[in-house]
Amino acid sequence: MTTKKRSTGNPFPPSPPIAPIIPLLVGMIAISFAPILVRYSEAPASVQGMYRMLFTLLLMLPFGTKQFPGILRISGKDWMLLGFAGIFLGLHFLLWMESIDYTSIASSTIILSLEPVLVMIGAFAFFRDKPAKAAVLGLVVAIAGVVFVGSGDLGISRSAFVGDALSFFSTLAIAGNMLLAKRILTRVSSYLYSLIVFAVTFLFFAVYNLSAGVRVAGYPGKEWLIFLLLAIVPTVFGHMVFNWLLTYVSATTISMSVFAEPVGASLLAMVLFREMVTGFQIAGGILVIIGLLLYLKPGAAGVTPAASYTDGQTLER
Repeated sequence: MTTKKRSTGNPFPPSPPIAPIIPLLVGMIAISFAPILVRYSEAPASVQGMYRMLFTLLLMLPFGTKQFPGILRISGKDWMLLGFAGIFLGLHFLLWMESIDYTSIASSTIILSLEPVLVMIGAFAFFRDKPAKAAVLGLVVAIAGVVFVGSGDLGISRSAFVGDALSFFSTLAIAGNMLLAKRILTRVSSYLYSLIVFAVTFLFFAVYNLSAGVRVAGYPGKEWLIFLLLAIVPTVFGHMVFNWLLTYVSATTISMSVFAEPVGASLLAMVLFREMVTGFQIAGGILVIIGLLLYLKPGAAGVTPAASYTDGQTLER
């Protein structure tokens, strides 16, 4: 008796049109520019986040018109989850972009790379996904690295430590977004997920700016260019390229790109802002990378590849 395999609506084509290493490198370089662009902007973080989302939505709309009917098939429960995912993403952007004003780009991005480990903790707490011993060991080592970075920054200034704390809480927020995405993407296409979550995030920033009395207009041309570049470079050429690659490569491969941002962004910050990396940051960064390598060891996280990385995430930067 032949059993017909049920389609999941997300088939994996046999091979990509180009070698995966090319878009992977493009994505890794693109996400490294996120903290650089944030640092160049003089606009409030909430304004940067609002226009980043608005321009990203405008860029996305023409390419997904065939998927719009799928909106009608989204259940009430999933609409609620999508709303929370958008709010978590907004909180992530707000806290992380603000952290760049207080601490170094190296410290902020090293702490942000804890995201996969925090997702593992959340998956265990809420979904009872039991991690392997290697993943738990990786968790301990990575957290030790973040503590190392934070203690070094506390010795530099209280302001730097505040920035580290903001980056850590932003990482908690994006981990919450990822855990929600893990549930939603089993029923909603990645395009519609991104479109709706980005729209909710835009509304989150709009309401925040309105209620806080933050000026949203009257910025010079330089700021509008930065807002547009935040949408194009780290979002479209970074995270959306990673989302497309998930069709062809494992989520673990994509997750390895988390190492690129602290390295790439720190090098760019050294060249553009003369922001030197301290011994504490180097030591803490090495510990975080070792911890993440243990976490990303095949089978360590105890989750399927498709569940490990999703659109909203990763729009983390």
